[in-house]
Amino acid sequence: MSTSRPARRDSPPAIALFTRDLRVHDNPVLAAAAAAADGRVVPLFVLDDGILPTISAPRRRFLTECLADLDDGLRRFGGRLVLRAGDVVAEVCRVAGETDATQVHLAADVTGYAHARQRGLAAALQAQGVALHLHDQVHTVLPPGELRPADRDHFSVFTPYWRRWAEAPLRAPAAPPRITVPDLASRPLPEDRSKADGGLRGGESAGRKRAWQWLRHTVDRYEDIHDDLAADATSKLSPYLHFGCLSATELAARASRDHPGPGTQAFLRQLCWRDFHHQVLDARPDAAHTDLRPRGEWREDADALAAWTAGQTGIPIVDAGMRQLAAEGWMHNRTRLITAGFLTKTLGLDWRAGAAHFAHHLLDADVANNTLNWQWTAGTGMDTRPNRVLNPLRQAARYDPAGDYVRRHVAELADVTDPAHIHQPWRLGAAALEKCGYPMPVVEVEGGRVRRQTAASAEPLF
Repeated sequence: MSTSRPARRDSPPAIALFTRDLRVHDNPVLAAAAAAADGRVVPLFVLDDGILPTISAPRRRFLTECLADLDDGLRRFGGRLVLRAGDVVAEVCRVAGETDATQVHLAADVTGYAHARQRGLAAALQAQGVALHLHDQVHTVLPPGELRPADRDHFSVFTPYWRRWAEAPLRAPAAPPRITVPDLASRPLPEDRSKADGGLRGGESAGRKRAWQWLRHTVDRYEDIHDDLAADATSKLSPYLHFGCLSATELAARASRDHPGPGTQAFLRQLCWRDFHHQVLDARPDAAHTDLRPRGEWREDADALAAWTAGQTGIPIVDAGMRQLAAEGWMHNRTRLITAGFLTKTLGLDWRAGAAHFAHHLLDADVANNTLNWQWTAGTGMDTRPNRVLNPLRQAARYDPAGDYVRRHVAELADVTDPAHIHQPWRLGAAALEKCGYPMPVVEVEGGRVRRQTAASAEPLF
């Protein structure tokens, strides 16, 4: 139970409803709630019955760490986190009734689920005489509707969006406010603080430490090393951005101000891709499950899908990526492209099956980025060359030439030292593969090419 001073009955608090903005620094929701109620705030998080059952144990562990760290951060500014569980709309209305709150502040989001939650919350609160205030400058560098082409409500091609995005002014950061929290009931914080296998610990403190160290030591080289699979030199900030432990706006501003150069520009481009996908999904919530670009029928092959999800396709670079995902809840962006392209363009299987598998396992399973990157790779989304195909063998030779990434994640091949064989181990012969326990490929291979199993037309593999 809190030791904070109870709010005065003649001056009700405002509710700051946290969703995936689990931070104190540069949080417009928290700052607006504090400003509206003279610092009397209920920082509320609801363990959502509609979402929790769908996420993996590592992602739940990461969320648990985020909530514990958020509580610590709020206490440094005089507050604490109020935790409830159940239906979000019902719990927020219950807390509003318990505290006589007259306003709720919430970060606007772009998914169909979030839109439905916002509508339901607005209607239920209105019936209680409580106002819902949505803030659209929380999850991304720029709000989803900030930049629009002249002839439509969102950009469908990345490059013109990037040009406008790179020149747009950023909002001023919101300072952490001093707050007072009413004395009301809260569930105990979950206590699972076990260390993640991939070394990523949840929470604002861990995210800010990783971000500033990476900017200081690595971003200058990002343009040259971000596709080097063995170097493992990407920022790994995506889980912290997804859960809102980091402000994307603050990150972009600090990178631009303190570390100008080609590496930062390449990094900012990745942040821009994130914004691009959010503005598409905001305008087209159906894109989370519906092809944006029509295409033919997908193949059905349960065995091939099972081999892909288990990292047992017999194509080492694909299997390495899928096993990294299962072990760490994270995967290098280049192998995300390779594994997604293999499922959709080589095996000819529906991108939705792959997106669902990623969504379950990834710590950073952002609906906008996950589904629209899958659509881009599958040729159903915003790629201006929808028929391009990534040859996994050429990709492996280019981005993991010595095979170190494969050896790190595919234990059966750890002793294969010849670069000519690490990415094409079938050249060692079936007996050698059987001895080490690694499968033959699930697709036909001929020389350095992989035979596609989809009837759709395609450009040459590269």
